[in-house]
Amino acid sequence: MKVSDILRVKGSTLYTVQPEQPLSEAVNTMAQFDIGSLVVMEHGDVVGMLTFREVIQAVVRNGGSMGDTRVRSVMDDHPLTCTPDTEIDEVRRMMLSRHARYMPVMTQKTLMGVMSFYDVAKAVVDSQDFENRMLKAYIRDWPVEEEAGERQALL
Repeated sequence: MKVSDILRVKGSTLYTVQPEQPLSEAVNTMAQFDIGSLVVMEHGDVVGMLTFREVIQAVVRNGGSMGDTRVRSVMDDHPLTCTPDTEIDEVRRMMLSRHARYMPVMTQKTLMGVMSFYDVAKAVVDSQDFENRMLKAYIRDWPVEEEAGERQALL
């Protein structure tokens, strides 16, 4: 399974923020749409990723408030990325190795979507459920012992 398979099911809604926006505006957007990340875009290019992890760290550093903090000062400016052709197992390994919960999906310099660890986990579980159903169907259609014995007697 590839990233493109998940994006096709997930849809193409993207939430972005600009690096000079106040962090408080970004947090309001995240709360409004119940999302855990925003892709940081500048002049049409991805320049970073803002997740709730960076927000929490910034609030703690500022003694419990956001103040006039800008997105640029807290964003991850080297986010892990993948392409639509990346295999889900590879995305899972990449996310686990960097403790990343969100990953922009890029085709060259074009943002195609965002993969979350939830998306990856759901795809893995769905795939395992499908395989489990196929195996059960195969076992259910397996010849019964008596039939196999009758065939042996006929030979």
